[in-house]
Amino acid sequence: MKTLKVAVIGTGFIGKQHIEAIRRIPGTEIVAVIDNNEKMARSVAEQFFISRYYKDYKELLANTDVDVIHNCTPSAMHYPISKEVIKSGKHVYCEKPLTLNSTESEELVKLAKEYKVAAGANFNYRQNAMVQEMNQRVMNGSIGRLLTVYGEYMQDWMLFDTDYDWRLDPKLGGESRAIADIGSHCFDTIQFICGKRITSVYANLTTVHTVRKKMEKTDGTFSAATGKVLEEIPIRSEDMAYIMVKFEDGMQGLFHVSQVAAGKKNAFKINVCGAASSLEWNQERPDKLWIGHRDSGNEELYVGAQYMTGEAKKYATLPNGHPVGWADALRNGIHNFYDSIQNNNYINQNQNYVTFEDANYIMKIVEACLRSNQSQKWEDVLQ
Repeated sequence: MKTLKVAVIGTGFIGKQHIEAIRRIPGTEIVAVIDNNEKMARSVAEQFFISRYYKDYKELLANTDVDVIHNCTPSAMHYPISKEVIKSGKHVYCEKPLTLNSTESEELVKLAKEYKVAAGANFNYRQNAMVQEMNQRVMNGSIGRLLTVYGEYMQDWMLFDTDYDWRLDPKLGGESRAIADIGSHCFDTIQFICGKRITSVYANLTTVHTVRKKMEKTDGTFSAATGKVLEEIPIRSEDMAYIMVKFEDGMQGLFHVSQVAAGKKNAFKINVCGAASSLEWNQERPDKLWIGHRDSGNEELYVGAQYMTGEAKKYATLPNGHPVGWADALRNGIHNFYDSIQNNNYINQNQNYVTFEDANYIMKIVEACLRSNQSQKWEDVLQ
């Protein structure tokens, strides 16, 4: 097995998380970091003992010793950077949303096939051990015929009108915010659990703060702003949304996403109701799975390979009672992506990570939600 030489573009919160996850995977070496803020790039390179840093990612593309590039930049840069990475013949692992629109994401899908590179997107929640267990129980029929699904993803980091982030700028974050940012996780996770696609949506979007105040100081995403008001900025993107969905077999579900829910930090919850039993997983208690019954006592299952089902067992990497969570799921997805490269099977249709093709479909669901909010009726996800 060759050692994969890896570079990470973007050194903010998520870029650092990628660096830490990569270093937990055997057979990898991070050889460079890139950030258009050269001071930041140098600081992160020194902090993580990485030998090289660049201000311009195009300098990196000329280096033949790099196998994989992680694109951890703001959303508007996902398309142009991933496009250049693919054309350089390097494998790419990109943060979500894959692009700002499906026209861009479809082009990336075609380019990845044309240049025969591995192309993965970071929708990490499906890589959690208990989400894998949910998938296995749905697939083996042990919870019976699926009746309905419900999900909610609640945060509070945009609660105040003084909360401002680059995601609010449509040129950087796109037309959708809450749905593209966290609703997309709902869509990917539930489609994975159920093994079927969402084909139509009915969405109602709400913008709580139509004007936000850009403050003098902020420490970045999820941080409070301080100082004087620099500018008042009109806001078009949604703070929250209710989304009804239909799946390809006619099953229905409901999702509630909000970035203005006081006290909710990263509260992602998924409930799947079957004719025999129900399953519920809460991201803030990630190593536990609630199993609901009608005629017997409900259960709470802890992560442990001896209690888990099929392929989910391999995701229980620690002994029972040792929690596995968000960082482990991030690492699992990257590890699965790297395995496909090492085994040279990334061209195959079915992968155990989110491919660009999968992420492209998520982008189309987001766009269907935006159309539905405008038309106030059910809208099909465009194929």
